[in-house]
Amino acid sequence: MTKPSKTKTSFYRRLLVAYLIDQGVNTVPSLMQETGMPRRTAQDTIDALSELDVRVEFVGANKNGGYEVKEWGAINRTWVKKHAAELREVLGYPNSQ
Repeated sequence: MTKPSKTKTSFYRRLLVAYLIDQGVNTVPSLMQETGMPRRTAQDTIDALSELDVRVEFVGANKNGGYEVKEWGAINRTWVKKHAAELREVLGYPNSQ
């Protein structure tokens, strides 16, 4: 298998993070644990979701709150859910869900 481009991995990471947030893996520490990505990557990926018109908001208190996907924009949520394992594989993340 050829190495995927940075464009592809960046896009897939954003899709997967939106999916995980939607599934309840909705804090930076839980995203780090689920994927193995560094804190800064998780934070930057959440921030970058708006570039895809995926609207994510932090809900609740800082210590007890989490992110929620409020709007998926042009992204097909069903497609992302169906292909989550493939996204994880391309990104080299564990397939635990």
